Amino acid sequence: MACPACGAAHAPDARFCTKCGRRLTPAASAAGGFTVGRTAGESTPAPPTSSTPRPTSARPKVTPPSTRKSLDHANMAGEVLDGRYRIIKKLGEGGMSFVYLAHDVGADKRYAIKILSPALSKDTNAMARLRREAALGMRLEHPNVCHIVRLGETEDGLVYVVMPYVEGEILADRTHRSGQLSVADTVRWVIDIATGLQVAHDLKIVHRDLKPENIMISRAADGKERAVVMDFGLAKERKAGGELEKLTATGIILGTPEFMSPEQLRGKPLDPRTDVYSLSLMTFEMLTGKLPFEGRTQQEMMIARLRSDPVPIRQKRPDLHVSEAIERVLMKGMSRNAEDRYASAPEFAKALADAADGGSADPQATGFLGRIIGR
Repeated sequence: MACPACGAAHAPDARFCTKCGRRLTPAASAAGGFTVGRTAGESTPAPPTSSTPRPTSARPKVTPPSTRKSLDHANMAGEVLDGRYRIIKKLGEGGMSFVYLAHDVGADKRYAIKILSPALSKDTNAMARLRREAALGMRLEHPNVCHIVRLGETEDGLVYVVMPYVEGEILADRTHRSGQLSVADTVRWVIDIATGLQVAHDLKIVHRDLKPENIMISRAADGKERAVVMDFGLAKERKAGGELEKLTATGIILGTPEFMSPEQLRGKPLDPRTDVYSLSLMTFEMLTGKLPFEGRTQQEMMIARLRSDPVPIRQKRPDLHVSEAIERVLMKGMSRNAEDRYASAPEFAKALADAADGGSADPQATGFLGRIIGR
């Protein structure tokens, strides 16, 4: 398969270019004068010549479309995608996708595969953006990022995203199990998350859905734990804007709004500072087990983020004896106006590490700065 935009060559089963994200078009095969068709396994023989008989036995058998099994994106266990990825079991699901553990039978590796819902797959705008972001997401390979390995599509239009399988504990579960995390652990995870975010921000990718459920605490081969940012570039629309009035009246919630920035709730353009806001909220929750806004419902908490300042951490949890320096860092990171926040995730992480070094008696907090200086 050849990319019509950049000319890069790909395997016959590829659907999108790994360099620029464009849909691939058939390229003439060098063997036997066959042209590879869009549908896997189908081929059209070249016209015979007087000296060369038409090859008949080489044509593969193709199952008629009417007898092909229709794939169910919600129940894929046991299926094999494109003759390569054998689905082992379901790992999780959301409103627009299902995530499965899969085994690449060719490379003998395990991957996580996100199957997009038919509704999202048929959304022309969402899919166009997904292809653009997938092309960039394939360049996000980093220890603190779960990047996109491949964007694929089956014969019957089922779209899927292949990602490395990251085994570990979700940050939300770690915080819930412990009640709250130590300053040392919090700073460590924030530095990891900020490092991963900056790799994306350098490529002009904003996560837009940063939350504890999208962070995996994984153990590396050397036995050390690290935080890995998950779920980059999957055509998410994470803005409310004019819908805010509707949801406050009807109780309809768009996505998971707890960590949305004010500009995201307003439907304004987003930049890396929206991820800084979400990371600051996550840091507050890691340290306290709570969020810095009051409200009886999610809608009230969303409105509070639009109209009110967050409750200072030492007021929210005076029993934790968090330093004033850490409180100042968090308040700046959670500023309602993006212009008043830290300009980048590493800048926020560096400020937090500085505050932890100077305001914490925990010896483990010392020395965090060296991991992010220079970014």
